[in-house]
Amino acid sequence: MKRRSLPVAAALAATAALLLTACGSEADSSKGADGIAGADQGDKKESASPTASASGSAKRPAIKLPSDVKNSFETWKTGDETKDAILADVKERINATDAAITAADPNSEALKFYYKGEALTGAAEWVQGYVDDGKSITGSVRFYNPDLVTADEDTAALAYCADESKAFDKDRKTSKAEKNAVTKNSYVAYNTRVEKNAQGIWQTTSLLSDRGNAKCTQ
Repeated sequence: MKRRSLPVAAALAATAALLLTACGSEADSSKGADGIAGADQGDKKESASPTASASGSAKRPAIKLPSDVKNSFETWKTGDETKDAILADVKERINATDAAITAADPNSEALKFYYKGEALTGAAEWVQGYVDDGKSITGSVRFYNPDLVTADEDTAALAYCADESKAFDKDRKTSKAEKNAVTKNSYVAYNTRVEKNAQGIWQTTSLLSDRGNAKCTQ
């Protein structure tokens, strides 16, 4: 089977409006978590030695993935400094989640670094599901069509697509991939809300997925 869906799925047309409304209405608050959680993937594996953050004094966890897990990010550069910082942190959140899955580590420090509140809880539970089932991941994912809207200086919404036609769950003991035919459900639409913390890191506070969404299969 293809990589499992996130814990929460929703139609992105409605979700985008909800996330952006929330962004605008909470622009002057301390911004708690949304209560919608999930997680993703990327191309790097946690190590004990962190790297320095480009913004502020935060130390970013180094993330690396096994050689059989690869991701590519198409058109994830805009030339705008703020937007590119958001996209970079979302990419690292994706990377952190995959690293936690392959390491069977739902308590990953990188998850805590790039997620916040209930989104962090959901990501940890998602990784724990892989651990409980004796599963890991393998293959490659292509992330494309990023659509980023900033609501204010520290809140934004990002929608994007993922092509998981070459990505699979695998048995952790045998390393056998669970493959089947490519269908519309191999393509996933994601919608996420991010907030910048005091250290300048764009953390994910809400993540929704919709497998087979026409936006990503056309």
